Amino acid sequence: MINVLVADDELPAVEELAFLLGRDERIGAIHRASSGAEALRTLEAEDIDAVFLDIHMPALSGLDIARVISRSAKPPAVVFVTADEDCALEAFELAAVDYLLKPVRAERLARSVGRISELIREGAPAPEMITVDLGGTTKMIRREDVTYVQAQGDYARLHTADASYLIRVPLADLEQQWADAGFLRIHRSYLIALNHVGHLKLAAARPSVTVAGAELPISRRHLPSVREKLGATRIRPQA
Repeated sequence: MINVLVADDELPAVEELAFLLGRDERIGAIHRASSGAEALRTLEAEDIDAVFLDIHMPALSGLDIARVISRSAKPPAVVFVTADEDCALEAFELAAVDYLLKPVRAERLARSVGRISELIREGAPAPEMITVDLGGTTKMIRREDVTYVQAQGDYARLHTADASYLIRVPLADLEQQWADAGFLRIHRSYLIALNHVGHLKLAAARPSVTVAGAELPISRRHLPSVREKLGATRIRPQA
């Protein structure tokens, strides 16, 4: 069970979020705070696994509280809840697990709780976040949501299940930086996330791999490394 703290200077917002969280069977105790100071007192007195922080609170903002939390030996997971996206970049620089926009939708909140549950269960670090520009605004996406990357000159286009984003980084640089995160070069124009691979055609005249519904070519040059990498993940019977 995940013990949480909901902090917002507007009481109706606290109660609404607490109500939604209370409907999730993964949530245990729900603590409430209507100010930053009260939130810090609660964190000192109670065993809290995750904090849902409103960013724009007077005196001590949600960002201020997150900075204090980050200095803890065992900090709780932090989820920011706000009515705007202006602080998204700074929020994720503070290793936030998620960033929820008001009004909070139940299904979106459930996904956030799922991420917290996964972090607690596996003891995993906060997810790697990527800054992208979209229509003149800055947005943060999780690297684990990237299914494949496509080269576009000196740029790279990150594909996710919902959209694609152009970043000013060459594909060769991402190949080196993301190798340990499960990304594999299959073609001069493509880098794929192995955990999103669906189907493979390695023995075909034109070898290819299907990633999140997109069939991508495997070049002759990269075919041996693809075979080797995928062969290492294959389950074999014990001798």
